[in-house]
Amino acid sequence: MARFSPLTRMAQVFTTPHSPEDFLRLVNPLSSSRQLRGIVTEVIPETEDSATIRFHPGRGWHAHEAGQWARIGVEIDGVRQWRSYSLTTAGGEDPAITVTAIGAISEALVRNTKPGDVLFLAPPQGDFVLPEHPRPLLMITAGSGLTPVMSMIRTLVRRRADADVQLLHSSRTLDGSLFRDELQELADLDHGLTVKHWITSEQGRIDLSGTKDLDAAVPDWRERATYVCGPTEMINEAEALWKAAAREHQLVIERFAPVILPGAGGAGGHVTFEKSDKEVDADGDTTLLEAGEDVGVVMPSGCRMGICQSCLVPLVAGQVRDLRTGEVHGEEGQLVQTCVSTAAGPVHLDV
Repeated sequence: MARFSPLTRMAQVFTTPHSPEDFLRLVNPLSSSRQLRGIVTEVIPETEDSATIRFHPGRGWHAHEAGQWARIGVEIDGVRQWRSYSLTTAGGEDPAITVTAIGAISEALVRNTKPGDVLFLAPPQGDFVLPEHPRPLLMITAGSGLTPVMSMIRTLVRRRADADVQLLHSSRTLDGSLFRDELQELADLDHGLTVKHWITSEQGRIDLSGTKDLDAAVPDWRERATYVCGPTEMINEAEALWKAAAREHQLVIERFAPVILPGAGGAGGHVTFEKSDKEVDADGDTTLLEAGEDVGVVMPSGCRMGICQSCLVPLVAGQVRDLRTGEVHGEEGQLVQTCVSTAAGPVHLDV
């Protein structure tokens, strides 16, 4: 049984049927013990279509490790929507996310967020983190794949005199490259950071199917612990190359999309969203999450990679196919991961 202080019991006399905490939240939105929140403290434009959003989290948050991510919730048209974003500040500092305006939620964050706004939060998670003992490091990133690595760089370069980091970052244009000025400043201060930009509009994409581009950009890449974050094709090529070089033990990767088994989607099917009274024909490559969003169903979601389990929806009838394995499964009442599942024939979902 919960025990309350005399002051709390006295407050309850005046606030019943609500709790004192309900009224405290009106004054301090970070006071809730039921839903972790954060107050936006600063919004910093990074490029024309991206911004860094700094926030102060309430109780229940634990300090993030450099490279981790967190689920962020925002209210859009009265509906709370969730997405996962890498945390870009140094490990242990008040967090920030750097968002590019792609998709409704990211667009809302970049265009509409202002200091004082409240974000809904889930605690940091993820295994794409720095090694326990710093070593010569190579970071290969593309686009927003730089965001978790930026947290690592800010953690290492500013705090370790023995840091030795080579960053090879790919972006379409130099002007559109995230954190360009700060990275140049850190490199100019001789903090053990070397930054090399790869501009795809001029050079084409980095080719990791062989060693030519790497040998030219970072000749000692084989001797460095390597972190890669970017498009699926880049990551798949890196995995194959490091394996061929017998260096797979030195490679750490972070994916922003699930690993899809080729040809796993199947034929698809007719999907009915029971509570929303909507239905759609979905092919074998369209996830149940995407199918629902396409017809205006408010679908729970988080990482959209099959990791965080936030997209679980009860199956009323039918079967689904897991895109990661090709397995077909389904029983009435089973919770299915809509972000990595497609219809395997007619499907009814309780959403």
